[in-house]
Amino acid sequence: MPSEDTKILLRESEVPQRWYNINPDLPAPLAPPIHPGTGQPLGPADLAPIFPMELIKQEMSMEPYIDIPDEVQKVYRLWRPSPLYRAHRLEKHLGTPARIYYKNESFSPAGSHKPNTAVAQAYYNKQEGVTRIATETGAGQWGSALAFACCLFGLECTVYMVRVSYEQKPYRRVLMETWGATCYPSPTDRTNAGRQIREAHPDTPGSLGIAISEAVEDAATHDDTKYSLGSVLNHVLLHQTIIGMEAKAQLKLADEEPDVVIGCVGGGSNFAGIAFPFVKDKLDGKNIDIIGVEPQSCPTLTRGEFRYDFGDTAQLTPLLKMYTLGHTFVPEPIHAGGLRYHGMAPLVSLLVDQKVIEPRAYHQLGTFEAALTFARTEGSLPAPETAHALRATIDEALKCKETGEEKCILVNYSGHGFFDLAAYEKYMAGELEDHEYSQEALTEALKGLPEVKEATG
Repeated sequence: MPSEDTKILLRESEVPQRWYNINPDLPAPLAPPIHPGTGQPLGPADLAPIFPMELIKQEMSMEPYIDIPDEVQKVYRLWRPSPLYRAHRLEKHLGTPARIYYKNESFSPAGSHKPNTAVAQAYYNKQEGVTRIATETGAGQWGSALAFACCLFGLECTVYMVRVSYEQKPYRRVLMETWGATCYPSPTDRTNAGRQIREAHPDTPGSLGIAISEAVEDAATHDDTKYSLGSVLNHVLLHQTIIGMEAKAQLKLADEEPDVVIGCVGGGSNFAGIAFPFVKDKLDGKNIDIIGVEPQSCPTLTRGEFRYDFGDTAQLTPLLKMYTLGHTFVPEPIHAGGLRYHGMAPLVSLLVDQKVIEPRAYHQLGTFEAALTFARTEGSLPAPETAHALRATIDEALKCKETGEEKCILVNYSGHGFFDLAAYEKYMAGELEDHEYSQEALTEALKGLPEVKEATG
């Protein structure tokens, strides 16, 4: 019988000591990243100017598991293992026979799942003798996490924060500065990419694509600096799988196996973290629904095209085959800043294309409604990004109420919303509205996708 405990806890000694690499288990080969100049698949030497070699090896590895370095494990113990909660009060409020579990990643110092990869990336950069890391951030979760990790390993950290989030969430900037990072509202006048965007669009709210261009340019033009990305790439998703691996062990303690696994998706990192260990089970024959939830205003998986595209606006990055809205996409200023990216992780994109993962899109108001329901039953205030996953969780639980099915639902509670109180204030005052990406804008953005001959690597 399933446990009735509210918290399912692991001991520190039970934290996984290896990350799970889904690459060898994919149902179809992953299309290689393409060099934008040569049109050929990238090799390690092409990535060496911006990434440390160990991360490049992980990006391309076909080993099923990769050991977590001891120094990384020691830092993880500041918040790992994270608790798995049974949402008894939410279940009762909904009147559902479903059993809802949420993996609470908000206990990390930065308040989200992001340090799982930030700490690893800072460590590998430090090992290679790097002294400064440049990065971008949307809502500020990733910038905060990398600032924290760089602080621990004695690295300088420069963050280009999407301008609208820089203005919406000033305390994220303060948190980054507390850990010693320097944070700029993007686009800036510090890079060629930023200056060109500002000249063409002086009032732009910014986008992750623009901020990535600035951070990549910064790293590529300074010998002491490497670039760090908080989502999308294979090695980032790899580091996050510790979430799902812990959750599997905790559900086993509760005598449970999930029927449904849910996470929000922006670039794909927290979703992959909770989902990929269960994707392996699904590919091995288990009947599991795996759902990735995105905003209607940034519908990458639900309305984008599965094509090669640049990861940034200035076309400085390699070409990745992924679901994309076009690298010129500038999202509406919704408060789920971490879900406002034009592309999607190639690994997640492939699994959606192969019908292994189901994508869904929700409007902003419905997700805030779900967030308040969760906060008023379970007590915790979710980030607006996390609220997307909770919206789908509540919908799935209500389906069980209609059918009488006693499903086990697992959701990743990817971060808290304490820095998002201004958004909650606006929602409760009726000042937020839904945004939907128009078909006209989508069609126009997709016209700019590069023509790439499919390559095999």
